[in-house]
Amino acid sequence: MGHGPDHSQTGFDHPTLKATMNAYNSDGFGNSGLLSRPPLAAKQGDSSRPMAVIIGSGFGGLAAAIRLSVKGYQVKVLEKLDAPGGRAYVHKQDGFTFDAGPTIITAPFLLEELWTLCGRRFADDVTLVPMAPFYRIRFDDGTWFDYSGDETHMLAEVARFCPADVQGYQNFVQEAERCKTLGFEGLGSIAFDTLGDLIKAIPSFMKMGAWRSIYTLVAKHFSNDKLRTVMSFHPLLIGGNPFSVTAAYALINSLERTWGVHSAMGGTGSIVQGMVGLLKERGVQLRCNAPVHQIRIENGRACGVELDTGEFIAADIVVSNADTAWTYKHLVAAQHRRHWTDSKIDRGRYSMGLFVWYFGTSRQYQDVPHHMMVLGPRYKGLLTDIFKRHKLADDFSLYLHRPTATDPSLAPEGCDTFYALSPVPHLDSGTDWASYAETYRAAIAERLEASVLPGLRDSIVSSKVSTPQDFHDRLWAYKGAGFGLEPLLLQSAWFRPHNRSEDVPGLFMVGAGTHPGAGVPGVLMSAKALETVVPHVTA
Repeated sequence: MGHGPDHSQTGFDHPTLKATMNAYNSDGFGNSGLLSRPPLAAKQGDSSRPMAVIIGSGFGGLAAAIRLSVKGYQVKVLEKLDAPGGRAYVHKQDGFTFDAGPTIITAPFLLEELWTLCGRRFADDVTLVPMAPFYRIRFDDGTWFDYSGDETHMLAEVARFCPADVQGYQNFVQEAERCKTLGFEGLGSIAFDTLGDLIKAIPSFMKMGAWRSIYTLVAKHFSNDKLRTVMSFHPLLIGGNPFSVTAAYALINSLERTWGVHSAMGGTGSIVQGMVGLLKERGVQLRCNAPVHQIRIENGRACGVELDTGEFIAADIVVSNADTAWTYKHLVAAQHRRHWTDSKIDRGRYSMGLFVWYFGTSRQYQDVPHHMMVLGPRYKGLLTDIFKRHKLADDFSLYLHRPTATDPSLAPEGCDTFYALSPVPHLDSGTDWASYAETYRAAIAERLEASVLPGLRDSIVSSKVSTPQDFHDRLWAYKGAGFGLEPLLLQSAWFRPHNRSEDVPGLFMVGAGTHPGAGVPGVLMSAKALETVVPHVTA
């Protein structure tokens, strides 16, 4: 993989910005062209409303389908897998229910909005349970920090590790709050469709100190190494290296403190099913086992999609909830891509890969909370191996998910459901996961048994693994990266693939790979941003 943008250069002389401006202008996406395209007219009769075809049924695709159907579009959702959800797919095995990916719900109002748009109440379909603590961060020496939204508790936890850092924590909270106000509330649902959108946002980026890394920001306020880890790990939840990702992502700390961290009864899949239910009520067609072969472009404009079977589905607009790099490289023919060329896609800096081991036990581990980080001996060194060297290290850190701590129905009686997620390099590491997966899984089992799950290996009754190769083959994730482009400053906002394609009129993006980025709040916000740039439907 080539090197990413040179972060030593800033401002309007930056080569990345210049190249993007030139492509933007040459493609006719300035203040004229698509921005002045007339609305799509809805003719008489429901079946003649303009058609939006959505590729993929992850959270972003489902949210986009809901919003576009409310705007007056006919909507068809096409899903490659045998069930909806995308990265939020649900595996059921041996009586255990395993959420494949997202397990943490923050900013639940973004989900409530979707139900409100449909004249429904979210709480009637899904029950969210607040987490206390949000997470337990366990260090390699056996000490741990219980991270929560309770200020008194957090001050006590900080003081337990380093009394001198209490004031630093309070100062950090204020900076995180500023980032939430400016970044999430102020910029999250802006599509960054034009250069003007970027220019207007520059003062907010400056106020957030967005040129700094999140770790640099944290280190300014904390002297204790363990507290620096606790307060900086959040970008890993959206695919970013804390030592590289913009400090603007301190907003995650404030999001959690403001709206809490929740889990859904029945697992995250219950939210997916609730969204699918809304679409069914609205008459939106959802087709599974329908992989898209290509986005068809005629007269310079997306006009529909062709499935692997050869079937063509016509559309007035096409929305891709698939990985953006995969969409451009594999679904859009090269002659239609003046901006997102193969070389530009290859030069991007991508998030880490994920190795996920789903397992069920014949016993329960009552002292293990719902969310736990089981950290290894290294922090910066491990992340350097993963993100910069693309080297699979012998040591690892894990996110351990035990949903049966909240909802025992996700496992047979007396049993526990788990997954252990290990950040690993994406496929540029060259790892042969087909042959190495079991070795890596066994190492994780050994580590967990020695630390937080005694007697684990003798109690395993169900097991399944997912590797970066699976993300590539099954989820069409470019390089097997779990979150698309890493959320670096020059791969965020206007620099990220736009919600309205820079290359193909009539093509739009939603989900982790476009603005504002990965994570459940991010992909739900991307559907709001999308809504601002699709053509209006007129009666």
